[in-house]
Amino acid sequence: MESGPAIFTGLVFALFGGGLLLWTAVRLRQRAPVAHGVSPVASATVAAFAGTAAVLLAVWCFTRV
Repeated sequence: MESGPAIFTGLVFALFGGGLLLWTAVRLRQRAPVAHGVSPVASATVAAFAGTAAVLLAVWCFTRV
């Protein structure tokens, strides 16, 4: 019964993190800014860190099932 929220939360983190990493990779490949008005290196680093953290949180949630 308690595995339902863990699965839902893990799925949300996985979709968000994967989407953010994919979007960041596409923007970098197109040489487009990841965030407007911010250093390209800093914005790509922060976005990649946030995406990776979300995916790691998803893995952690799935281990709690």
